[in-house]
Amino acid sequence: MLLPRFDYHEPGSVAEACELLSQFKGKGKVLAGGTDLLVNLKKKVFTTANVISVGKLTDLKGVEKKDGRVRIGARENVADLAENALVKQTFAALASGAGWLGSPLVRNLATIAGNVVSARPAADLPPSLIAYGAEAMLQKTGGERTVPVESLFTGPGATILAPDELLTALILPAPLPNSGAGYQKLGVREALEISLVNVAAFIALDGPDGPIKAARVVLGSVGPTPIRAPSAENALIGEKPSEALFEKAANAASGDSRPIDDFRGSAAYRRAMVGVLTKRALDAALEDARARS
Repeated sequence: MLLPRFDYHEPGSVAEACELLSQFKGKGKVLAGGTDLLVNLKKKVFTTANVISVGKLTDLKGVEKKDGRVRIGARENVADLAENALVKQTFAALASGAGWLGSPLVRNLATIAGNVVSARPAADLPPSLIAYGAEAMLQKTGGERTVPVESLFTGPGATILAPDELLTALILPAPLPNSGAGYQKLGVREALEISLVNVAAFIALDGPDGPIKAARVVLGSVGPTPIRAPSAENALIGEKPSEALFEKAANAASGDSRPIDDFRGSAAYRRAMVGVLTKRALDAALEDARARS
């Protein structure tokens, strides 16, 4: 498969990239790692008159902690994210999702922003980002805004980003005391597989042995976008962690899911696996919380 014809642009700054996006009025696509964009162009999923490469913009790289929050540059590649000491220590579920994404070759090219803005329902990173309450920084000529990652997605392959906006960073708040998170993924194969179901769970305890005071359970691949499981979260809050409680929350999460039948699996199977993976993610979140308390 050959790439279609387009004009290639390599801006020297984020401001210049935003200016190009504004100038092209929706007829431009951003190239970072290219693992989604180039494949979709070859498959004629969409076309574009202009490709804007941000591959040399150092402002979009790096992981740094400031004022209690962690900023991850949009161009941070997934392989580096999976092995970053700060991410592994503080946001273990995000590091886990990064480590499960694709193959080593894909992880070395794919970027965190690319995995988010592609808006694939089965993407590995959005569930954990949502579970941690992450925000996305969106910049355009004349200003920028910050929105919850949870609010970015409007449907498969669709986001709220305006045609002239660029995702420049993901911001993760400092985790609550005695909190932790876990990520679980199920595919047909052990590796290189698109998720049949993926789940991220976050819990914060009211003291090392206290009840759960905050919880987020996020389901992927079982709806048009990553979705929260409110019934599961409500079942958890105010209760002390236990096998029985996590089983109850897992069953509630199954009821919150909205899977469909396709060639990779039935809706009934996916719904059942939501329960299995939610229980495992909650177990991992509790272990993480107690290890960092």
